[in-house]
Amino acid sequence: MSEKILVLGSNGQIGTELVNSLRKAYHNDNVVACDIRRPDYETLHAGPFEFVNVLDKDNLKEIYQKYQPTQVYLLAALLSATGEQNPKLAWDLNMNGLLNVLDFSLAYKTAKVYWPSSIAVFGPNSPKQQTPQYCTMDPNTVYGISKLAGERWCEYYHQKYQLDVRSIRYPGLISWKAAPGGGTTDYAIHIFHEALKKGSYSSFLSEGTELPMMYMDDAIRGTIELMDAPADKIHIRSSYNFAGLSFTPEILAEEIKKHIPHFQLNYASHDPRQAIADSWPASIDDQMAQRDWAWKPEFDLSKLTQDMISNLRK
Repeated sequence: MSEKILVLGSNGQIGTELVNSLRKAYHNDNVVACDIRRPDYETLHAGPFEFVNVLDKDNLKEIYQKYQPTQVYLLAALLSATGEQNPKLAWDLNMNGLLNVLDFSLAYKTAKVYWPSSIAVFGPNSPKQQTPQYCTMDPNTVYGISKLAGERWCEYYHQKYQLDVRSIRYPGLISWKAAPGGGTTDYAIHIFHEALKKGSYSSFLSEGTELPMMYMDDAIRGTIELMDAPADKIHIRSSYNFAGLSFTPEILAEEIKKHIPHFQLNYASHDPRQAIADSWPASIDDQMAQRDWAWKPEFDLSKLTQDMISNLRK
């Protein structure tokens, strides 16, 4: 049986690259990009595209009826910093969008559903170093609260209805292809653009703020590997811890200076994103992902920096 895959929220930082990778794997016609906004020219003309609002049940039902998807990736969400500016909208989109997709996936017998969680599920009382899969989770952003609640719903639908839902807790994601989407870790993308344009950058996070990060190539590959893994290997139905590397703005700046020696980093004060970052882990223990579906990142800081700069220079 051939796959028919829906990617909801396909215009975002993850979605744009995920759609391209899935189309290479499953053929362009079998991967339907879906968003509330028109995508770029390449995505629009490379394969099917539908305008979809995950909060509009009639609209969503129409798409499920039309395509009868075998896999659905739900990426539509408001991220941490953006969500704090409009908490009720963030909760509505992140929570009810998920419940709508879970319900329609059950009704239309969708084989597999993917929904991303985040390191934002951890909070001030979670362990900071090598944060384990299971620990105290007390998120203090609406994004983190919605992701933690979403994890419980995913596990509930798997246990109660046997829906094959899979999830990853993404760290900060770094990419040269797509613009950042309003997250607390976005400095690690902006810094490269500003280093090349101006030779300097003002970080909204302090020099000692260490956060888990990952290069987008690794994140996309890991996501597809999780979805391709046999169902009997997937032992966590809330969301898997998922690690790449960890660094501070200062450490990243030193790596950039190896390519742009005159680069200068300074720090802005009193940014609300600092308080969010302070509540998050510095590093992640993902041994369960390694055990269950052989997860292993390919990009270290040196390789990531080199790839970002060479691609942005082009």
